[in-house]
Amino acid sequence: MPSRITLDDVDALARGCAVLGTGGGGNVRTGALAAKRALREHGEVPLIKLSALPDDALVVPLSGIGAPTVGFEMIQSADEPPRIADEIERLFGRRPSAIMPSEIGGSNGVYPVAWAAQLGLPLLDADGMGRAFPEVQMVSMYVAGLPAELVILTDVVGNVVTIRPVDGLWSEALARAVCVASGSAALMADYVLTARQARGAVIEGTVSRAIAIGRATEGAADPLATLQAELGAARLITGKLVDVERRTTGGFARGTAVIEGTGDDRGRTLTLEIQNENLVAKQVAEQGDRVLAMVPDLITVVDTQTATAVGTEGLVYGQRVTVLAWPCDPLWRTPKGLETAGPRAFGYDLDYRPVETLFEEVAGA
Repeated sequence: MPSRITLDDVDALARGCAVLGTGGGGNVRTGALAAKRALREHGEVPLIKLSALPDDALVVPLSGIGAPTVGFEMIQSADEPPRIADEIERLFGRRPSAIMPSEIGGSNGVYPVAWAAQLGLPLLDADGMGRAFPEVQMVSMYVAGLPAELVILTDVVGNVVTIRPVDGLWSEALARAVCVASGSAALMADYVLTARQARGAVIEGTVSRAIAIGRATEGAADPLATLQAELGAARLITGKLVDVERRTTGGFARGTAVIEGTGDDRGRTLTLEIQNENLVAKQVAEQGDRVLAMVPDLITVVDTQTATAVGTEGLVYGQRVTVLAWPCDPLWRTPKGLETAGPRAFGYDLDYRPVETLFEEVAGA
């Protein structure tokens, strides 16, 4: 892992976070611009392992909460991270020791570089998802059984809201209500925890992993094949986007995308179900749809020529894309992980089956 995040790392980090975002987490371009500006103004950001922190060090998971379609247009204020830090100092009587991305996907994996630089803090090489998920309780800390005792939100107007939820599900309901009142976009610190609590409750190495994913395609003769190999991903379809239905409601971007196969995939059709992130990929057939991949495994749409990830807010008719899917962190395949972020957690009447199993069945059919 790199010891510091420099200007030279930001573009690779952004590319990797876009891939890990599975369509959500916010547009990486705005996060990359903010990170570069903050690094120029405040200097490089130390990237540290959890083992480098003393047990009582305060780790602050930070993320933007809201619909990616809104975040694409409403840029975060530079005043938001200091307001969060000030509120933490007021509540705990001391400053934070490190910033951690709540999710490594999308701009929520890139913006923390800017927030850490602005606050003069190191960035923890870890996150709470190993990807992006749309709901507050869908983090490794919840799966690990840590209580959701504190959520702090602030918005571009300057409001600061501190919530003391009774559990993770209530943290989502209450934080989402505040987010919607703020225009479906806010900055959030959730599961503020000590380094001791974080050990075994966060997914380590994900910032450096995102950088490695982003670096993999630099100068590659075949970016798509290189990315697929780096991820160990299955290629679900290569084709053209022929229909996109998308709406912003309840603080989420929801919808469906339809891809018709081209080349070797001509005659095949794939649909993607979306709630900020790509949740379920189905192959359409006259005899009945067949699920090819589902949450919590990762499903990402990339440009077929460049292997650049395409967020759900950027899907448009006519794009030539490839859909890749690969296994999630093992934590999400535990009973608690599946209860939290498996297909039934999103309302799908599906029993989870690993993407590698589903793909082998299709390949052997």
